[in-house]
Amino acid sequence: MTYTTQFLNETAAILLRIDQDAVERMASHLAALRQRGGRLFILGVGGGAAHASHAVNDFRKLAGIEAYAPTDNVSELTARTNDEGWPTVFVEWLKTSRLKPGDMLFVISVGGGSLEKNVSPNLVRALQYCREVGATVIGVVGRDGGYTAQVADACLIVPTVNPATVTPHTEAFQAVIWHLLVSHPAVQTASAKWESVP
Repeated sequence: MTYTTQFLNETAAILLRIDQDAVERMASHLAALRQRGGRLFILGVGGGAAHASHAVNDFRKLAGIEAYAPTDNVSELTARTNDEGWPTVFVEWLKTSRLKPGDMLFVISVGGGSLEKNVSPNLVRALQYCREVGATVIGVVGRDGGYTAQVADACLIVPTVNPATVTPHTEAFQAVIWHLLVSHPAVQTASAKWESVP
């Protein structure tokens, strides 16, 4: 069997094990967020930061949800990292943005954050603050989901079928899931370009 066959077989196996109820809960929370006029803050690092930037575009353009990604502001991100340290960059950004109970945090992360393992402590601090404020939390994470899965109102943990490929599969399915969400009938408010061209 080639690696390509193995990888695609794993992808198919993951697809069959996706928790569809978790995705539907996320869609319901997003629809309610727009209804109450709340803002969506999408947090991710590495590949998750790239997903966050793309997702912000789609949630704003296709779902009519006011959305932001702290990692899109490189000047502020690097200034905070330099002056205050990496672990607090997101929580301080959220404080300056005046996170409110009606807002939502969407975490896109492979590990989901863990203070014990010192993995993405910046996500954990942001999630702790979000819970203090009373804002909603959703996420798409990998493996055991880390702190995100523990505190989220709705969270999809991308199933692990091969421990050696957790990261590529999780990051691939993160894109699948948030694209599903922005095209979900409960969330989408505008057609994408190619669907609107006769």
